[in-house]
Amino acid sequence: MNDSTEPTLEDTDPDTQQVCHEARLWRDDGWTAHVIKNEDDDGWAVAMTRDGESEPALVGPWTMGRDKKNPKPLDSAAFSTLVKTASEVIRRHEQQLHALLHKNLKIEHQGDTLTVKFDIVPDEDEPYATLSAEDAFGESLACVSVPVDFRFNQRSAQAWVDGGFVRPAR
Repeated sequence: MNDSTEPTLEDTDPDTQQVCHEARLWRDDGWTAHVIKNEDDDGWAVAMTRDGESEPALVGPWTMGRDKKNPKPLDSAAFSTLVKTASEVIRRHEQQLHALLHKNLKIEHQGDTLTVKFDIVPDEDEPYATLSAEDAFGESLACVSVPVDFRFNQRSAQAWVDGGFVRPAR
């Protein structure tokens, strides 16, 4: 297959996606693998896109075929490996985002161990954050709104608890 007949990604609507197993385009199990010409050199790359997403979750180098000119055709085993790898990339990204938006610390206060949480809600128009405290049994003790850029650390959490859970000054 030459460059002029290279398959394209026509439709990203998951309801209209059909199973496709071609040499440079595989669509199955909610994923699309598309082998594309690498713009930076003479090689090839593969883009893995989850159905319904506009951007690929993974783009990586693809193996050359025996003729050292055209890409190796996609097959079932390669597609399965690509799906697994792309799924792992998405899972790691989600874990990183969760860790960035939801933090917690243990604080000692009057002989009890409290959990102080800082949660950011990344609203496009008006992002906000909350600072909350729970006792050892998970019972809520306090919850206040704080700026998204609130400096959450052991010292600020301890000061908030020791200060009687009063909303921190800006």
